[in-house]
Amino acid sequence: MSNYESVLSAASQLPVSDRLRLIDDLASLVPDDQPPQLSDTWLSEIDRRSSEIDSGAVTTEDWADIRIRLFTKHGVDSAN
Repeated sequence: MSNYESVLSAASQLPVSDRLRLIDDLASLVPDDQPPQLSDTWLSEIDRRSSEIDSGAVTTEDWADIRIRLFTKHGVDSAN
């Protein structure tokens, strides 16, 4: 069994809250100069949404406000 498979197997045994925390921690370790590879479908969607923002067709919200709203909606006190 490879290291990856061992880690994945161990992580799959964690409670969901710990798995989600692990996902966040691992994502924060990915260097900014090595973003994930996105499919053409995702790239098209990103372009579409960016164009809507640039044209003023949609308005944006601060992430802090969105985060608070989502945490409240789902009964979460904090990300930690």
